[in-house]
Amino acid sequence: IMAQFEKEITDDLEKLLYILPPKIKEQIEKKIKGKELIEIILDLGREPEIRFVKDFEYLDLPAVTLEDIEFVVNRTGGFGKDSRAGIERTLHRISGIKNRKGNIIGLTCRVGRAIQGTVDIIRDLVEAQKSILMLGIPGIGKTTKLREIARILSSELGKRVIVIDTSNEIAGDGDIPHPGIGRARRMQVDLPENQHAVMIEAVENHMPEVIIIDEISTEEEAMAARTIAERGVQLIGTAHGGSIENLIMNPSLNDLIGGVQSVTLGDEEARKRGTQKTIQERKSPPTFDVVIEIQDRYRLAIHSDVSDVVDQYLRGSVSSFEIRSIDEKGNITKTKESVKKPKKTLENTLNNESNIDEIKIYPYAVSRTQIEKLIKNLRVSASVTKNLDEADMIFVLKSYIKANGKVLKWAEAKNIPIHIVKTNNVYQIQKTLKEALQIDSTDELFRDASDEFEEAMQELDEAFDTIVHLSIPIELLPRDEDIVKMQQKKSQKNNFVAEIVGLENEKRIRLYPNNN
Repeated sequence: IMAQFEKEITDDLEKLLYILPPKIKEQIEKKIKGKELIEIILDLGREPEIRFVKDFEYLDLPAVTLEDIEFVVNRTGGFGKDSRAGIERTLHRISGIKNRKGNIIGLTCRVGRAIQGTVDIIRDLVEAQKSILMLGIPGIGKTTKLREIARILSSELGKRVIVIDTSNEIAGDGDIPHPGIGRARRMQVDLPENQHAVMIEAVENHMPEVIIIDEISTEEEAMAARTIAERGVQLIGTAHGGSIENLIMNPSLNDLIGGVQSVTLGDEEARKRGTQKTIQERKSPPTFDVVIEIQDRYRLAIHSDVSDVVDQYLRGSVSSFEIRSIDEKGNITKTKESVKKPKKTLENTLNNESNIDEIKIYPYAVSRTQIEKLIKNLRVSASVTKNLDEADMIFVLKSYIKANGKVLKWAEAKNIPIHIVKTNNVYQIQKTLKEALQIDSTDELFRDASDEFEEAMQELDEAFDTIVHLSIPIELLPRDEDIVKMQQKKSQKNNFVAEIVGLENEKRIRLYPNNN
């Protein structure tokens, strides 16, 4: 529900509904009265779905057909290589899901809105010519805020503003930008991978006072942002991630907040600081003056001294930040809070002789028993937890990633590492555990997990279970030729098709589902 202080310029909803098949359009018009529509989902072979702010509903209609999808596709502005399309002079976004042949078999029609009042809570920072980076999970309102900032700076404050608009997310489809960005100029980006080049082109050719960028996500874009900032241009940008910790831990983007480098101290200096000889320090001044974590639509965490926050974090100290919230009437409250100490890492856990803390692993569709057995054999300070809130890292079976979307978003927001286990057998789990816990593959403890034959048979049993549930071919690890033949013989006894592949020392079993 929109707060009283916010004003919606227009959502041009009728233009979005116009591109839908008549039977779907008619039903949606009946359903959305008094509700704030967010998305319309059209997937081949399923009933149409409409999503609101807090719930969703399936339309009482036949399953979506290819004709329905083609009806929509033919009425959009054309899909780019990023599988996105728009409707001219609106902010609506239509994203396609393609099959392996490149044909569109699903559509997400997202309602775009220009809303005034969304940045009242940080207007003082915007007007103070601070370079601001906003963080938040997808769909939390980052782009809406960028659009409103562009309007304020260009139309109300008269600044020269250029919006770098990848996929026409900020200013809508077509050559004429949506009035929601005010007098700001818009430079379109044909492909996401070219965004950094357009950023540099904007500052070199058009003398902006402010550049607005959505979704900085690559090292090249981070470097372009630094180049722009060094020329005295105010930057307003966004990036995915729930907290400033995400940036510090992200090697591709941490240059936005000054970068991180390893420094070796002398013995005396290390003793004086009470640290190890090799420590991490901030590399350079941050590109952005202020980092804002968007916790929800009306609550923000503001780090107004990014240099200090990064320095304190790397030292393991506590730094403070400001929480700003705004109620439905537009009243803003400000409070001070402290950043939590950095989450324990494998390094400081293994270096802690008392071993009070353990790395806690939360498995999702991965064998809990196998992880526990491997941890015991490796004798590392780690354990398996059933409580997601206690997790220091998450193991997810590759085939379950899509079904685990909520957990992945939660983990991203909480800065918890996610490790993908390819298949649910002891060797893939072992490999993932080795990488996650930074264990050297030459470590004797790692090699002593079990003898070669028992490992091979156990791996085969695990593969049997996996292939029954997933019905996909599975390739086992290379083994001695005698062991591979025994694996093949056991597979045939269990009515599985097992083919020996690979040459010499790389011989291994490729196991196929039995479709008979």
